[in-house]
Amino acid sequence: MRILVLGAGKMGSFFLDLLSFDHETAVYEKDPMRMRFTYNCRRFTTLEEIEGFSPELVINAVTVKYTISAFNEVLPHLPKDCILSDIASVKTGLKDFYEQCGRRYVSTHPMFGPTFANLQQLSEENAIIISEGDYMGRIFFKDLYARLGLNIYEYTFDEHDRTVAYSLSIPFVSTFVFAAVMKHQDAPGTTFKRHMRIAKGVLNEDDYLLQEILFNPYTGGQVEQIRSELKDLLDIINRKDADGMKAYLAKIRDNVRRDIETIK
Repeated sequence: MRILVLGAGKMGSFFLDLLSFDHETAVYEKDPMRMRFTYNCRRFTTLEEIEGFSPELVINAVTVKYTISAFNEVLPHLPKDCILSDIASVKTGLKDFYEQCGRRYVSTHPMFGPTFANLQQLSEENAIIISEGDYMGRIFFKDLYARLGLNIYEYTFDEHDRTVAYSLSIPFVSTFVFAAVMKHQDAPGTTFKRHMRIAKGVLNEDDYLLQEILFNPYTGGQVEQIRSELKDLLDIINRKDADGMKAYLAKIRDNVRRDIETIK
């Protein structure tokens, strides 16, 4: 299959490395410097080169802010039967875009990234495939993700947004709160250092990505739960309620017990 990847960033390069030995691959990137470390693929900087390549599948791996604009730029230069695909963690506007452009499409979300995941060992990572896309496109990514050992789930666009609101918004907001009240420590403890590493990774993410995840219509409810729990915890602390603290710790341990037991 002839596959064109849009964007030579970390995830774009990851997909090129993954696919280039089984498929004819190319990358379109306006900044030639970003393609220095791509190999075993064709490198395009003009739209005319895309026309000559005539891809059968396009994987849009540009920064989430530019996902739709990148599609609009290359659409006139793609064959009519070319399947469009994105790997965006934020799907805002994509369902409407796909329905309006009238092209075959598949939308997926690898629930990992170069910040924290070991890209050589992904058996504990997950991927979402949007169930509303093209059947053959879904099969292609299902086979690809299965080869990586990923745990695969199929959700609608709406179900995906609800999942992201929970799985990304809660840890992101918790990290923001930690960073907002943190003071420099000359001799930090182990737990503090671990939180700092997480904060460093999250805050190195693209500002637009963080914004769009938090502006997800389902995020507000999750943040309200955090505020409610903090209120309850603060009340226990202010009252120095030992029995209340014991009950609270029992509650949260029970709440995470199933997930903690699966951590190796």
